[in-house]
Amino acid sequence: MVRNGCGAVIEESADGNIQFRVRLGLILREKIAHLIDCGFQKFWQDGDRRVPARAEELKALHELQRDLRAAMGITTLYNEALGTVSSKYIYDRVEGREPGKRHPSFD
Repeated sequence: MVRNGCGAVIEESADGNIQFRVRLGLILREKIAHLIDCGFQKFWQDGDRRVPARAEELKALHELQRDLRAAMGITTLYNEALGTVSSKYIYDRVEGREPGKRHPSFD
């Protein structure tokens, strides 16, 4: 299934239900790149290639996801309805980066 540069692979399961075989993403180099969240920005990642996600791409992904989930009868969860849900979250870990500074009120 492809629309507006985004796509997913869907299939019928043994019990007759339709399900995602490959999660929704952006079509890059004839593959589906998945969304990752690096804390400060979202990126599309396809193997070793990572490109910044643009607003119009995220909007196209939201629309396709909404329509597919409605057609498949899948319940939309609260966090998914709020915005983009990434396949992977990578945040800057600040723990241990600087020597410990403890405020006296915490003792």
